[in-house]
Amino acid sequence: MRMRKKRNFDARMEACGKLLLAKGANGILNMKEAAESFRALIEYKAAFGEERADLPVALEIGCGKGGFVIALAQREPDCNYLALEKMSNVILTPMEEVKKQGLENIRFLNIRAECLPCYIPEGSLDCIYLNFSTPLPKLGYATQRLTHRNFLEVYKKLLKKGGRILQKTDDRDFFEFSLEEYKACGFTLEKVTYDLHEGGNPDWNIVTEYEQKWVDRGLPIHRVEAVLE
Repeated sequence: MRMRKKRNFDARMEACGKLLLAKGANGILNMKEAAESFRALIEYKAAFGEERADLPVALEIGCGKGGFVIALAQREPDCNYLALEKMSNVILTPMEEVKKQGLENIRFLNIRAECLPCYIPEGSLDCIYLNFSTPLPKLGYATQRLTHRNFLEVYKKLLKKGGRILQKTDDRDFFEFSLEEYKACGFTLEKVTYDLHEGGNPDWNIVTEYEQKWVDRGLPIHRVEAVLE
């Protein structure tokens, strides 16, 4: 079912304009086409301010309502965060919350993940977060999974040497698929767990709304850190 457009959507988006670094190229599905046909690389000094220009940069792909990235930005003020969400009607919610809180270390990308090479400078990311990405279980959709090697090769170009992909998922098959893809693309796997909450939630873990739902049902959460050597 299609989500109903929020009331006064255009005016509200415009009011958050400072926070939105990229909007467009959503119709481009081919990553090669995206990289070659449209390019507007982000300048971090312009995006976050001169005093924050040299701080680490992390990206969350699929930020949804923004609960995770906002909590992370509050906890780690000395890091800049980019939050990607392809659905315009969804991204408005976290942008308004960030504006309300006056957080200066979060900016948003209203684009598809395929278009990241158009906006993110190569070798500029310290970390990529993939929280409960859609598993797309049908075999025919494997290339659209955010941990498919097609995407991982893009992430490798965007990450710094030693950069990490931090993934959480409740889907065991998707997790196993992801582990194999990471290894195939030359990532080193660290801190692999099939039950993140065994013995209680770790102090460092920020629990997303989606994650809490599954934890309350007693279902395990899988997590891995894939390191680019």
